[in-house]
Formats: sequence, C-alpha cells, structure tokens
Amino acid sequence: MAKAAKKKKPNRSIFWWIGVVPHLIFKWGGRALLGVIAAVFLLIGLYAFVNPPTTIYILQESARLDGIRREWRDFEDISPHMPRAIVAAEDANFCKHWGFDMQAIRDALEDGGGRGASTVSQQTVKNTFLWHGRNYVRKAMEAALTPVVEAIWTKRRILEVYMNIAEFDEGVFGVAAAAPWYFGVDAKDLSARQAAALAAVLPNPKGRSAKRPTAFLKKRARQINSGAETIRLDGRSACFEG
Repeated sequence: MAKAAKKKKPNRSIFWWIGVVPHLIFKWGGRALLGVIAAVFLLIGLYAFVNPPTTIYILQESARLDGIRREWRDFEDISPHMPRAIVAAEDANFCKHWGFDMQAIRDALEDGGGRGASTVSQQTVKNTFLWHGRNYVRKAMEAALTPVVEAIWTKRRILEVYMNIAEFDEGVFGVAAAAPWYFGVDAKDLSARQAAALAAVLPNPKGRSAKRPTAFLKKRARQINSGAETIRLDGRSACFEG
C-alpha cells in the first residue's frame, strides 16, 4: 500500500508576509483601540459616582517624586469660594457651554494662539483620563471625550473632580492638600482671597507659587477674586451652586 504523500508546507515568501503582517497589525491594533475606548467610556460612567483613585499624571509624579500630597474632598466640604475662583480664572462661561467655549476658541484663533481656550471640562478630561503634554493624539481624544463627560456628569461633578486632581504645586494635588500646604487651613475654610490665590497658580503650578507670589500673581489673584464675585452676582455660577 502506497504511503500517503507528505503534506507540503506552504511556501511563504517575503511578499506573503508583506501582505499579511499589516493586515494582522491593523486587525489586532483596531481591536486593542476599541478595547481602550470601551474601558475609558466605562470609567466615564463609573466616575460619575465613584471618585477617581488616581490618574496617569499623578502616578507619574508619584514615581518621580517618591510620593505626592493628595486627599479627596467632596464638593460640599470645600469652601464655596474655591469653585467660583476656578471658574472665574479658567472658564467664566462654564455654566453656559457643553464642553467647548466657542467664543474663547474664536478669540484664541484671532490672537494667533497666544491665549488658551481649554475649558474646565476639557482640563478635567485631560487630567482624569489622559496624559499631559502637547500632542495631537491627546487633543483629539480630549475633544472626543469632553462632550461625553458633559453629557453624563453634572457641572458640579466636573468641578468636584477637577478640584481634587488639579496640581497646585509640585506633587501637591487637589484643594484639600493645597489649602494646608499654602495657608495652613482646611479646604472648607479657604477665604475668597486664598481661593483666588490658589486659582491663580493654575495652569502652571510648577512655575507659580502662592507661597512666593510675584507681582503678576498678586495682580492675577485680585482679578480672579473680582471675577468670582461677578459670576456669583450675575448667575454664571448657578449650575454648580444651585
């Protein structure tokens, strides 16, 4: 009885690999990307109720500095002056937009990119889910995720998360850590002047200090203090105070 012929191994030339490898990369890379997107969307829904335990940037800084200062504080346990000061400093139309301040973007474009146009919502998305640094991929992800966060979270929740993960000095994250670090007081006892000084440190906490304020920083804090009172009186703080 004749032996069965041995099965020939396919002759996979370099041209076969050139055709298959990109397909496999695209296939599995696409699946990995969809998995990451699904995980981020899951976290957005979860973080509407659960406090973020940490962030990419906080982990990076903790490793670099061998530890950081951070303590979570609920919105109602933070001085009401603080959210007003942050909105006055970073995003005066916070209560009016859906994540992007189109007027601020137009002004920034007319100014030739000399001023920032990121809203508190965008900064919260970046700080919570993404990484720091100027990068087109990050900016695209930030733009995609911001409307989702605005749709799921309340304005009050956006501010609450922002106040707890923003960096106010090197390795000092959140208002609960920043208040005693700078002024020796609890976050709920911050005065309007102190809250404005903290907000003035943003968005450059490594280059500015409320302990050693420059003339520019003092002037900026006075402007923020005045702006915070203005948005209180004209109703632009109603979405997180009502």
